[in-house]
Amino acid sequence: MIEQGYSVDEEKRILDVLARGLSREFPNPERVGCPDSSILRSIASHKLPLSQAAPWFDHLSACSPCFQDFNKFRREAAGQRRRIQVWLAAAAVLLFAFGGLLWVRSRALPHAPDVAVLDLRDRSVARGQNPSETGQAPLEIPRTAKHLVLDLPIGSKEGAYDVGLLAETGDQILRAMGTAQLHDHITNLRVDVDLSNVRPGAYSLGVRQPGLEWTRYPIRVF
Repeated sequence: MIEQGYSVDEEKRILDVLARGLSREFPNPERVGCPDSSILRSIASHKLPLSQAAPWFDHLSACSPCFQDFNKFRREAAGQRRRIQVWLAAAAVLLFAFGGLLWVRSRALPHAPDVAVLDLRDRSVARGQNPSETGQAPLEIPRTAKHLVLDLPIGSKEGAYDVGLLAETGDQILRAMGTAQLHDHITNLRVDVDLSNVRPGAYSLGVRQPGLEWTRYPIRVF
């Protein structure tokens, strides 16, 4: 069975062999008794069990060509391990960053079929003003929406808000309440709605803090 790596003590024994080889020169031009290069490479890369590698230690310490090959293979193995570690570290960072991006996007901008996101940041309207007088294209919202995420106008405060769907006469067709919170410099308001009984057509979306007048935005339900 091939071992996955050497222990600290086993590594120390190999380093002792290196130290002896560095301290003496033993030419062996005929390469008498030398192991195959695959064995040296397996020892250097920690793929050969110590029980099979140990018999070659004395030869390594007394054969300069084998020691040089072993040392070369060892440097190659160490470089490969470093490259793998760098690659794994980079992959972990990218995976963490990608997971964080998905988490932030899922928290900030839900994209479920029953969620409608309405951007009101560039649609500031004076309280009580008729939305049809603003000249702005109406917002759109499907009758299947169960949740609204409103990006309130810049400068809007956090806290409790009322949200209403208003007829042209000003009658309130439905009303919902939610709490606005600041995320990434945008004040988000999330409310639950039920538009299943609302007829398709033109309406006004009313947004207000308790006790204040509605700020109305043209909206089309389809």
